[in-house]
Amino acid sequence: MNKNINFQELGLRDYKDTWEYQEQLFKEILDQKIRNRREATEVPTKNHFLLVEHPHVYTLGKSGDISHLLINEEQLKQKNATFYKINRGGDITYHGPGQVVGYPILDLENFFSDIHKYLRLLEETIILTLKEYGVEAGRSEGETGVWLDIDTPFARKICAMGVRASRWVTMHGFAFNVNADLGYFDNIIPCGIKGKAVTSLNVELGVKQVSEDEVKQKLKKHFSALFEAELV
Repeated sequence: MNKNINFQELGLRDYKDTWEYQEQLFKEILDQKIRNRREATEVPTKNHFLLVEHPHVYTLGKSGDISHLLINEEQLKQKNATFYKINRGGDITYHGPGQVVGYPILDLENFFSDIHKYLRLLEETIILTLKEYGVEAGRSEGETGVWLDIDTPFARKICAMGVRASRWVTMHGFAFNVNADLGYFDNIIPCGIKGKAVTSLNVELGVKQVSEDEVKQKLKKHFSALFEAELV
């Protein structure tokens, strides 16, 4: 089992370009697994963890409802935003500047064969990072992602998640609002959940800007500890 994870920070990068890059890495891992099975070999499969920021974009998961996008094509252009239907789970979400997006492309058989545990560890990575800023966060039953003030009228989501998995290989991941422009969420019903707000770390801390480099270092630390892996 290979517990090394190749880490890459991609900076600000177009959503479609990044999606295609994910697909490439995902396919390489799947192809190696198929070769190993067919040829009775044990060549280790690779793991990757990408951190990236995207220009304004809305993405709709394969089971999502297009009516949860509340603006038309012309309004998208006016807001300098793009839209894609994609192959992850979940409904509609927004990515944009000020949001740290994480894409773990892992062969889970290098770690554990449990997609539920995988999602919970992704959530825990965010929860532990927020704790370092004095922000108490947790899970909302039946609603993947990370939330604040759960089970109150003030419940709000700070991190959305949606993944795809095939033969225990994962792609897509989490979108953590650090310095996000929350106005862009007004154009969708986030994750298809009506009546619940969205927030960002800088808003919760009452500051204009949180160091995204610092947040990324904390995310990497907790991610590698939870998966008992080494980022290389």
